[in-house]
Amino acid sequence: MNPKSIEQARDPDLRKSLVALKRAAKRAREAALRTKTRLVIARDGKWVRVSPAKLAQQ
Repeated sequence: MNPKSIEQARDPDLRKSLVALKRAAKRAREAALRTKTRLVIARDGKWVRVSPAKLAQQ
């Protein structure tokens, strides 16, 4: 694996991919809150369902 930060990658798309992933995660949280549905995330290698109430607290 390359020890450099992804922001230092030569490929401009790769450099911006982390920002895009964070933006997508934020929109997924907003959609889950708006539709009052659980959000499924990976935490410590396991799938976890997060309720809208817990999302609102975060």
